[in-house]
Amino acid sequence: MKTKALRLYGKEDLRLEEFELPELKDDEILAKVVSDSICMSSYKAAMQGADHKRVPDDVAEHPTIIGHEFCGELVQVGAKWADQFKAGEKFSIQPALNYKGSLAAPGYSYQYIGGDATYVIIPNEVMEMGCLLHYSGESYFGGSLTEPLSCVAGTFHAMYHVTRGKYDHEMGIREGGKMAILAGVGPMGLAAIDYIIHCDRRPSLLIVTDIDDARLARAEQMLSPAEAAENGIKLVYANTGKVDNAHEFMMNFTEGAGYDDVLVFAPVAPVVELADSILAQDGCLNFFAGPSNPEFSAKFNFYNVHYSGTHVVGTSGGNTEDMKECLKMIGEGKLDPAILVTHIGGMDVARETTLNLPHVPGGKKLIYTHISLPLTAIADFEKKGKSDPLFAKLAELVAKTNGLWNAEAEKYLLENAPAI
Repeated sequence: MKTKALRLYGKEDLRLEEFELPELKDDEILAKVVSDSICMSSYKAAMQGADHKRVPDDVAEHPTIIGHEFCGELVQVGAKWADQFKAGEKFSIQPALNYKGSLAAPGYSYQYIGGDATYVIIPNEVMEMGCLLHYSGESYFGGSLTEPLSCVAGTFHAMYHVTRGKYDHEMGIREGGKMAILAGVGPMGLAAIDYIIHCDRRPSLLIVTDIDDARLARAEQMLSPAEAAENGIKLVYANTGKVDNAHEFMMNFTEGAGYDDVLVFAPVAPVVELADSILAQDGCLNFFAGPSNPEFSAKFNFYNVHYSGTHVVGTSGGNTEDMKECLKMIGEGKLDPAILVTHIGGMDVARETTLNLPHVPGGKKLIYTHISLPLTAIADFEKKGKSDPLFAKLAELVAKTNGLWNAEAEKYLLENAPAI
C-alpha cells in the first residue's frame, strides 16, 4: 500500500513524499492516520536531526516519519494481535515505548510509523508494550491530544514531598497546598490548569502567571476562577511582566510562606530562578518546559536545598497509565482537549508548520493528514468564510462551542475539504 508521509532526513530536512509500505507481517498492524497534533518536540527533532536522542544516526539513509500525537483507524490486524484489536476501531498511541530500554519512539525513530502520514505500519513492540490504545471518542483530535494531556498528568504524578521526620517520599502534589504555574497559559499550561482543576488531588490555591494579557484573558475565559472554585481551588491569573518585583508579588499570595508546588512552562532562566525563589519548605519545582539548547541552565538556591528541603523534578512525556487516565477523564467530560487547539491544516502544510512552530502564535496546530488545507486559526474562520463556504460553515459550527474546535466541525471538515 502506498502512503504519503512527512519524512525526516536530517537537520531542517523534512520532505513530503509518497512511497510504498512493506508487506504487513503477522505481528504488525496497518493503520490509517487521520489527525496529528504538532508538538514542539517534533520541531526539536527537525532542528537537531540525528543529534536528537530519539532520531537514528542513519536517518539520512533511512528517513523516519515525524509526528507522535496521532489518532486514526486500524485497517488490517496481523494474526498475532487479532484477538485484541479489530479493523475499523479507532486508536491512540503512547509513543514513549521504553522497549528494552530504547529511546526509539513512533514519530522520531521509525521508517513506517509516525503521525504525519496517511497510512502507517504499527510495529510489534508498540503492542508488546501495551502502547496501542483503544479509543472510543467521537473525535479524532481527542485521540491525538491524549498524548500531550498525558504528559501533563505524568508531570503532576512525578512531583513529590517528604514525610516530616522520615525519608519517605509522598508522590504527587501537596493536596490542599499552594501551587504556582509560571508561564502557564500556552497550550500545555492550559492542559495543566484543566487537569489540576478536575483531577482527584488538588491544591487550595493556584496562581497562574504569564506576561501576555491576551493569552491570560483567553485562559481565564476557558478555565475560569469560578469553575476552579467549584472544585475547591482559588485560581488567580496574574501578569508578572507588569510588576516591579515578581518574587515579592508572588509571595504576597501566600503571606510569605511560599508555594508547595511550582511548575515552570518556559525554558527561560529568570522564570526558573523565580520558581526556585518562591518555594516553601519541602517545595517541589517541576521543570516541565523542554529546552532545545542542551547547555540551558539557571541558578538554584542550594542553601534552601539544604535547610528547607526544596527540590526539583522534571519529566519528558507521560506513560501509558497517564494516557489511560486522560482517556478516562476525557470520556467523563473532565478534560476538554479542544481548549488546546487554535489552528487546523492539511498535510500539505505539515512541513512548514513543523519547521516554523515557535513562530506561529497560539496553541496546538492540528494536521488532518488526508486533506489539503492552509494552516488556519480557528479565530479566523469567520473572516475567511466571507469568501470560502467551507470556512463559513466551520465558523458556524465552532460558534456552538464558544469558538472551540469540536467533533461536529471535524466531521464536516473531513467530509468536505479537498483531498491531499
